[in-house]
Amino acid sequence: MGSFTSVSTLEGDGQFDAYVAQPQSTPRAAIIVIQEIFGVNEGIRRKCDNWAEQGYLAVAPDLFWRDTPHVELNADVAEDFQAAINHMQKLDQDRAIYDIEAAIKFARAQLGGDGKVGVVGYCLGGRLTFMAACRTDGDAFVGYYGVGIDNLLSEQHAIGKPVMLHIPTADGFVPPDVQKKMHEGLKDNRHVVLHDYKGLDHGFAAEMGVRRVEEAAQLADQRTADFFATHL
Repeated sequence: MGSFTSVSTLEGDGQFDAYVAQPQSTPRAAIIVIQEIFGVNEGIRRKCDNWAEQGYLAVAPDLFWRDTPHVELNADVAEDFQAAINHMQKLDQDRAIYDIEAAIKFARAQLGGDGKVGVVGYCLGGRLTFMAACRTDGDAFVGYYGVGIDNLLSEQHAIGKPVMLHIPTADGFVPPDVQKKMHEGLKDNRHVVLHDYKGLDHGFAAEMGVRRVEEAAQLADQRTADFFATHL
């Protein structure tokens, strides 16, 4: 359903690829899909295709492009997991936000210049989605099992659009003390809603692979779909 397309950087000094999935009819809005540490792999492309089937223009920018373009790794393969960690450690997250902003700008142009654009991200992408909620002009934001969000709470005053976070309570990368800081730090922010998934681990809503927990993934994805339907 989709294909890779070149997107210009905000500064106009370069281009990076993004997977773009088009709906069959005029898009109702656009959704930027932010990758895990495994790149714009088949799972992320499937998520884009699913959004396109629901009537959205879906765009997944390749955020590792400055170091290694077109990374595609499998979360279930130990060697790939270590390679993914290495790519994540090389990523300049502040520059990644500029690329997400460029993807938002690209998507709006595809919609005719004034359409609404949501952002959804997973793992590393969940963290970047929270950063984007603080730093970009997207219209709605959803983060799945974002890592290190407790270190970003000082930026939440800049959030002006709706944000939803999905938090598995047995997340091996987001321990209970971090989850507590997120709940306590965001409880008074009227723009943010948090959903806990008791006993589940990181990656439970992955599109494919052993991490997926079907019933919980469907619940979280339905909440996300309803959220975007309301705000986009």
